[in-house]
Parts: sequence; C-alpha cells; structure tokens
Amino acid sequence: MDHRINPTAASLTVPGIRVFANRVAEFEDGINLTIGQPDFPTPENVKEAGISAIRENRTGYSHNAGLPALRESVTGFFRDAYGCSYDPGSEIVITNGASEALDSVLRTIMVEGDEVILPSPSYSGYEPLIRLNGGTPVHLDTSESGFMPDPDALAALINDNTKAIIFNYPSNPTGVSLPCGQMEKLAEMLAGKEVFIISDEIYSENTFADKHISFGFFENIHSRLFIIHGLSKSHAMTGWRIGYVLGPKTVMKHVLKVHLNNSICASLPSQYAAIEALDHTREFPHEMNMQYVERRDYTYRRLEDMGLPSKKPTGAFYIFPDISTTGMDDVSFAAKLLDEEHVAVVPGSTFSKDDHSHVRISYASSLDNLAKGMDRMERFIARQKS
Repeated sequence: MDHRINPTAASLTVPGIRVFANRVAEFEDGINLTIGQPDFPTPENVKEAGISAIRENRTGYSHNAGLPALRESVTGFFRDAYGCSYDPGSEIVITNGASEALDSVLRTIMVEGDEVILPSPSYSGYEPLIRLNGGTPVHLDTSESGFMPDPDALAALINDNTKAIIFNYPSNPTGVSLPCGQMEKLAEMLAGKEVFIISDEIYSENTFADKHISFGFFENIHSRLFIIHGLSKSHAMTGWRIGYVLGPKTVMKHVLKVHLNNSICASLPSQYAAIEALDHTREFPHEMNMQYVERRDYTYRRLEDMGLPSKKPTGAFYIFPDISTTGMDDVSFAAKLLDEEHVAVVPGSTFSKDDHSHVRISYASSLDNLAKGMDRMERFIARQKS
C-alpha cells in the first residue's frame, strides 16, 4: 500500500539532529551534543502544580483555546516582559508545544503553491511543515550578513506567491539574536508587504546580552503577525508539551478551528503547571542562563583554540562553528567525529542545504560533558592535521 501514501509525507527524511542523536546512543561512552533540550529539571513548584491538578482530577478537556487563566497568564507575561498587548479571549491559543502552534498557523494560512521564506540557516523542522502544507520553502542566505536577515535581500525574495516569512530569534542553530535597530528596519519594510510574519520566539527567555525584543512590539505589523512561544526552553518543560500562538483576532479565530480539529486542547495538568511557571517562576530562565553563559564561554574558547571560529551566541544554547579549516565537509566531519571519538554534533546542512562548512553544537549539557566532548574533538582535529 506504499503507493497510496501521500508522496510529500513519504519524501520526508529523518532530520540530521535525530540521525546523530540516535547513533550516539549506540556508544556506551557517547557524548551527545545534538539535542536542544535543557538539562535542568522542571522547577519543583511547577511540577507540584501539575501533580495537584492530577490529584484533584483536573484531567479532562479545557476550552479549546486553553484555560482562560492560562491565557491571562500569557497576556500578563508578554505585557510585562516585552511590552506587547494581546487579548486573552480572542488573540491567544494554547497548543501542544510550539511545533503544533506553528503547524496550526501554517495550515490556517497556506494553500497549494504558496511560498514561505526562511532566513537560513534555520531550524530543520520548518521546511517539512511547509511542504506538508503544500508550500515551497524559499531560503534567504544570511551567512554573509552575520546570520541576520538583510531587509533589502529579504524584500527581493517577496513575490505574489509569498504567503509568509518565518523568523526565529534567538536562532536555532546559530544562537544569534536580532538587535532592535535591525528589527525596526525589517518591520518597516514588511509593513508595506501583504505577507504574514511568523516569529518563533521560543528562545526569547534564553538571552545573554541585551533584553529580547519581540516582533509583537512593532504595531505596524501587528495585523499580520503570529508569535510562536511556549514553556519548553524557558522552564525546562519539553515533555509537558505546552506552547501557544499569539496573533490578531481576525485570523486567530481560524487558527483556533484548525487547532481544535487537530488536538482538541492541550493537556490540562500541563496547563495548570504552565500557569505556575508564568505567574510565579519568571526568574527561573535567568538562573539557567547564568549556567548557559558559563558553558557558552567555555565551548566558544575551546573551539577558537582548535581553529574552529564561530560567532559568539547571544541567545538560545547553540554554537555554530566553521569547520572548513579541517578540509572536511559538515557531514564527513560529524560522521567521523562520531565514529572515531563517539561525540555527536549536527551537520550544518541540516539547517541549510548549501551550508557544508558548519556544524551545530548544543551546550544544553553539563560542563563535564562539554569538557569531555571538546577534549575528544580537539584530539580528533589534531589527528586530521597530522
């Protein structure tokens, strides 16, 4: 019955992140520097909120858009943290993780033949969702502009088939954040274009330099902007599967219909845990970030000493070193490093098909693991040069 399968689904491949993460698990002494998952436990009070919900039998359905109290919490968080105003009754939908939020938005706005622009390198999960929704991803190369989208270059890609642009800052895989001045230029240019703007800000609380600026701050693009967010990265809640999407009420009513026909609602105990996280545990990301900065600085220094230059990350927990001095492409480098030293990193072409000179390293891992990984990588590189 394979010939009856949706050919787009059949053509999808396992992303490089998972390929190398799965392979390193085969080694007893493997060091996994691939997965973007905080290695911190969920805060105790947040866990207790979820446990209490279960004990009190709050385990049924919620409103399809999510608990009103949680939507109020999201409104308050975005108002206090980023100066953005969203109505909890009509402009917020709670989803099963940020991935479902993104899928619900794309399924709401896309039709066959649409194009979606991706400033690349970009998160490997975007392109499959675009293709599954009948669209074509169009990549904007940012390698010559500090991994930031140039407004003029972006404008040149917009045509009658362009339905949306997906931004992701702080960035997975580069760790780059957008400065306010750059965002202002992008918002000004996009205000005159009839395209949707999707801003994946899941790493907004994991910033190390200047405070994160949300695209929601810019009123001139508010009517066409969707913000994707959630608790996975900020509160070490990947498995709780709580995300949310914010957008203008004229289109969010349609996003809600897509969401409810897909998953009905997000897990109720997880929603109660999310209220606790947003209302009473806002300092937790800062506590994690202090350790991320220490890990980032250590990893950055070690890579520089190995002759693998990288742009120092200002957010998220990834670093994207240039490995071209080794004489290997990204896939060969990652495969040989795994086979010979049992260290897993992700080839850069996972995030941009034309990029064969970078690899992504996640420093959402302990300093001890990072030290072992860097020692093995240094030994590996020395061997290639000898």
